[in-house]
Amino acid sequence: MLESTENLCESVTMGFALAQPKTDWKEEVYLAQACKERFLTQSDLPELTDNGFFMAGLAELAEGYEIERVATTNHTLLLTQEGAGLLTLAERQYHLKPNTLTILPAGHPFRFELADNKKGWKMAWVLLKPGDKWLPLVANGQRVEHTHICEQVWSVMNLLHSEIGGRASYRKLFASELSRLMLGSANLAPSNSVLRVQSVFNDIESQLHLNWTVKGIAKQCFLSTEQLNRITKQLFNCSTQQRLIQLRMEKAVDLLYYQEWTIGMVAQRLGYQDPFNFTHRFRQYHGCSPREYRKRLFLGE
Repeated sequence: MLESTENLCESVTMGFALAQPKTDWKEEVYLAQACKERFLTQSDLPELTDNGFFMAGLAELAEGYEIERVATTNHTLLLTQEGAGLLTLAERQYHLKPNTLTILPAGHPFRFELADNKKGWKMAWVLLKPGDKWLPLVANGQRVEHTHICEQVWSVMNLLHSEIGGRASYRKLFASELSRLMLGSANLAPSNSVLRVQSVFNDIESQLHLNWTVKGIAKQCFLSTEQLNRITKQLFNCSTQQRLIQLRMEKAVDLLYYQEWTIGMVAQRLGYQDPFNFTHRFRQYHGCSPREYRKRLFLGE
């Protein structure tokens, strides 16, 4: 993720020493009316908690923006995509230019603001919960480094924000991808593989009537069956075959609400040509037959 050399932050971000160390820190937050921010919170996205995030946001800042903290309990990351910010630390200042990552470990004061109120600043910010997971990222203290992931992070966070109230599987995927980007995986192929698996499962969910097989899904994802099962386990906490059954059995419950559909019609709609095979699988999954389940649904009517 990071191209790190001793003087990289100086050459990339124009860091310069303060004439006098800053000691008069205070808690301050100011956003001009022209500023826009979208928040990613744990209450809206519980998957953030699972991946070690406290909160995140997408910011498009103009006319005025100032954040100053005496000390924080979470690690702070800033990823500048466009425009520029100005970071003040105890003894140095940095111009935060596009394609830079600012790392501010918990417990230390800092201030960041618009470098030029007329030019604006487009950046993503992420708050990380302290823990062993993020130690490789924050161990070297406050710093600014060049990075190639700013646009990717913005895109993933935008997708994550769009899934507030949406599908949990998507949120899990995007939160996991954001975690990988933060930790700086050099090999993006696994991420691409995950995206392919997720994409194929989206197709499966909309075409459950087709004859899906583990071998066929693996071929469509350009993976071995072992790789497919590993990624499916990562995404859904079950094997590929179990995920297929899960999708069909959960959809079966929805279809049983349509009383005009016979059990045989429901079975065919879910890819079971033999209604008895469907009934057997449904009983294993739900503990009763489809007919019994339907009776329970409408018992109170």
